Amino acid sequence: MAKILTSHVGSLPRTQKVVDFIFARENEKPYDQAAFDAAMTEAVDETVRKQVEAGVDIVSDGETSKISYATYVKDRYTGFSGDSERNAPADLKMFPSFLQRLADDGGTPQYARPKCTGEVRSKGQDELMKDINNLKSAMAKHGVERGFMNAASPGVISLFLQNDFYGSREAYLAALADAMKAEYETIVANGLDLQLDCPDLALSRHMLFTDLSDDEFVKVADMHVEALNHALSDVPQDRVRVHICWGNYEGPHCCDIAMDKVFSTLMATKSRYVLFETSNPRHAHEWTTFRDRKAEIPDDKVLVPGVVDTTTNFVEHPELVAQRIERFEGIVGADRVIAGSDCGFGTFAGFGAVDPDIAYAKLAALSEGAALAGKNS
Repeated sequence: MAKILTSHVGSLPRTQKVVDFIFARENEKPYDQAAFDAAMTEAVDETVRKQVEAGVDIVSDGETSKISYATYVKDRYTGFSGDSERNAPADLKMFPSFLQRLADDGGTPQYARPKCTGEVRSKGQDELMKDINNLKSAMAKHGVERGFMNAASPGVISLFLQNDFYGSREAYLAALADAMKAEYETIVANGLDLQLDCPDLALSRHMLFTDLSDDEFVKVADMHVEALNHALSDVPQDRVRVHICWGNYEGPHCCDIAMDKVFSTLMATKSRYVLFETSNPRHAHEWTTFRDRKAEIPDDKVLVPGVVDTTTNFVEHPELVAQRIERFEGIVGADRVIAGSDCGFGTFAGFGAVDPDIAYAKLAALSEGAALAGKNS
């Protein structure tokens, strides 16, 4: 019998009070900063409590104060203004009637996506420290030993906040890596694990680089990893989590690049923990890539497969969750598997396909499934 730890990708549903404050800031409307800060502290406390109640071992702050996992950097770093082009994923373009339905139903999030129009520099770590202190306080109150905090990777910033200043993609990535380095180090220095969100390693294939071949795209993704690893040069590898995904939306996903194509890229990240999707119907079969390429998985890597989906309101049966976990236990052993989610439940503030109460029911099912898998191992 082994204990299978549980975690998730990071973002969780926000309350309407939190959303209202975030969009007041986003839309540059007046708001009371002290009231904003108090609302975030209160919400993080409740978010951690709910994670504990659901049986989650390694918790996050739910990315409560952030408008999104990538574009929050525009508020914390200089050099961003104007608006970036919107690139609908290629699979949605293949089905225009579905894309229109999403738009008509409010199925696409609304938030600012400025371009990089100047030198990227940190405005300081004050906002980050508020997030860190909120999470650590809630962890202490609710008896949680391990927590993690999300941060945007250089590559995902370059995906959503496109470059209109630096002379090349390489130069932009290098500038982002240098700018983000202190954020990454601050998170770890304060006793939390660092999670880098890297959908650029998969999603950007069918969102921004549709004109490239898969092999050409992999070269771009490898360049993104090189920039990321540079930014992590002074961060202990055993404190780093990296999440790859193909886009946290319900859609055809028939243009997704295969895990087999980006497997080596993912394994090259300076991370102990790799988080990836294995529950949605387009990638559930790809657990076999890990089985078939087991020899290429570094001995120090811990696999964190998504064993619950984050785009539907089905609550997975714990037996199914256990089966998904056991597949990966059979590859690397129970001590190198943590049960996770496919993606976040609150990727963008005020937007999410899964009902907030159901999101926590899914996390409870994840924990129950992990317990079953632990008994079987």
